[in-house]
Amino acid sequence: MSPNQSILVTGGAGYIGSHVSLALQAAGVPMVVLDNLSTGRRDLVPGGVPFIEGDIGDTALVRQTLREHGCKAVMHFAGSIVNPESFEIPLAYYANNTSASRNLIEACVKEDVRHFVFSSSAAVYGDPDILPIPETAPTCPISPYGRSKLMTDWMLNDATAISPMTFAMLRYFNVAGADAEGRSGQVGPPTHLIKIATEAALGHRDGMSIFGDDYDTDDGTCIRDYIHISDLADAHVFALDHLMDGGGPLTLNCGYGHGYSVRQVIKAVERMAGVSLNPSTAPRRKGDAAALVAYNAKILSVLPWTPKHDDLEFMIQTALDWERR
Repeated sequence: MSPNQSILVTGGAGYIGSHVSLALQAAGVPMVVLDNLSTGRRDLVPGGVPFIEGDIGDTALVRQTLREHGCKAVMHFAGSIVNPESFEIPLAYYANNTSASRNLIEACVKEDVRHFVFSSSAAVYGDPDILPIPETAPTCPISPYGRSKLMTDWMLNDATAISPMTFAMLRYFNVAGADAEGRSGQVGPPTHLIKIATEAALGHRDGMSIFGDDYDTDDGTCIRDYIHISDLADAHVFALDHLMDGGGPLTLNCGYGHGYSVRQVIKAVERMAGVSLNPSTAPRRKGDAAALVAYNAKILSVLPWTPKHDDLEFMIQTALDWERR
């Protein structure tokens, strides 16, 4: 990666964006962060990184930022991510994830951005018939969130077909944990299982619930493929390297290729925190698939990416450490 080529990081004050910014900084890559701080925190942006408070849907602002900072690559993390919430406010999800991304992509095409790395989601697969899920699996999202992400996948494919811009779409499975040095972690309303469980374990919330215990899994609870945030951040840097070195477009699953049930995660948090959580059981939530596990052979073969933190206890420990701070 050229150390002289600046990167625009959208949503860089949020959970995933801030960790990727740390990874870019460690690689010596100059960047500028654009975030409207609706869910992010200014103090999570690494020190010395230029920060602009604004919205990705503001085409004039995005174009001005790209020009002023000489950005020829964009890493796009800004958006809404709460699957169940998307059923309650679907149009807000289409506005924030799809319409705003459309404006961002247009600005990138007009400003001759050459590389675009997009934060996609395993939610585009819906409730899959095959496990683990390959990138070639049908995309049949079962929530407005998943559909809003898939629409952006389509827009990016179509836009790059008529411009020199190349793209990498990274489809995340369940992101967990925090920076081991404590520089960043999950912020905002808790929506992920490990964050909720660690908050409950430390007394930062009153109890927690298991949403559905009658799924067709070994213990009746949903199974997810958890990936540590720092491994995910490294994957983004390698994907950007691939594009900048002349590599073709990428669509990659980001996961470890195996999963844990909700009950298994809760038991691990109890064991590590030395508490009993006694979760209640609640009805299933709309949009929750029984199991989502990545087939990750492609990312392992295409990128020089080797997971360093494929360890549920490490994910939980870094999450606990972050919550204690």
